[in-house]
Amino acid sequence: MDIAALVGLAALFLGGVLLVIWCVEVFIAAVARSAVSLGISGFFLAVVLAGVDLENAILGVTAAFVDLPDLALGTVFGESLFVLAVAVGVAGLAVPFRMDVPRLYLFLLVLVPLPAFALSLDGTLDWTDGAILTVLFVPLLAGIFWRERRSETTYLLSGEVEEVVGLEADAEAGAAADSTAVAGTGAEPNGGDRAPALGSERDDRRADRDLDLDLDLDEFVPDLEGKSGRFSLAVAVLAIVGMTVGSGLTVVSAEGIFVALGISGLAFGATVLSFIASIEELALTVEPVRQGRAHLAVGNVVGSTVFYVTANVGLIALLRPVDTAGAVMTVHWPFLAACLLVVAGLLARGRVTRAGGAALLALYVGYWIANYA
Repeated sequence: MDIAALVGLAALFLGGVLLVIWCVEVFIAAVARSAVSLGISGFFLAVVLAGVDLENAILGVTAAFVDLPDLALGTVFGESLFVLAVAVGVAGLAVPFRMDVPRLYLFLLVLVPLPAFALSLDGTLDWTDGAILTVLFVPLLAGIFWRERRSETTYLLSGEVEEVVGLEADAEAGAAADSTAVAGTGAEPNGGDRAPALGSERDDRRADRDLDLDLDLDEFVPDLEGKSGRFSLAVAVLAIVGMTVGSGLTVVSAEGIFVALGISGLAFGATVLSFIASIEELALTVEPVRQGRAHLAVGNVVGSTVFYVTANVGLIALLRPVDTAGAVMTVHWPFLAACLLVVAGLLARGRVTRAGGAALLALYVGYWIANYA
């Protein structure tokens, strides 16, 4: 394959990834607006949006669907390692932070990959293994959110979910204000000073993120304010179509690239594809730490890890049997275990230091080297 053809494939690959990420942002905004318009619970929406990393799941499932299970499995390991090593590592280097993480979440972080590992020991993840892992995700997520609902600190409230919950709060406050105005009392609604604070704080967070680490495409998401719930749902459906097209372009071009370069789909998915698809995880982890909300970063790490090693790999195995011998056991699982132990150790001590961040980034560099050695 000549250089021009390879460059064309690379451009198609990058365009596909960007299209998927943008469509996911549009989907989230549309679903959030329709939820407010149609009276759907923001908490329920938070469960869905915080529990599932859509763009990464779409890319992995598409790869499995077109009979590239190695590429799909590579995205699971690559995305998990990116969140653990790069996102937490950069956060530790940029803004060393302290926090007290519930022991339950530390145990969950370390133990949740064990079912997938145990099912991989026979050399294959088949559809029955996939069904077990996919079903396992449901009680895990439900248990976490049950605990969070009773807790004063919301560890699993990611950046997108903050927008959704704030949007619902603003809408409820606005409705209360309208009701008061109609009644002619002229009084401030109960809790009326809280909604503007939420909105202002959210705008400030977005402004800070635009200046520093806004690595996703939310600036280009259409404004749906004032649109009906049905219109927003239609936009969400169109976004799903865009996700499908973008993921198809990404996977097809990725196959051409790794075939032309003579590398395995597993290595390409675990490194290049996962790195680009997960780059916005930096914003979702580093920005909360920088703003003194480290619990949001921890929530992103825990929630993402739970999803990747249960439902994400489970859905892939449901579509195509996945070979888990060879490099999966000698490279991918050892590096994932090492990153998990380092992150859990740092969080157990109550602080993520620059030395810890550097160690995690060194592990990630070693992971890339091991994939291409």
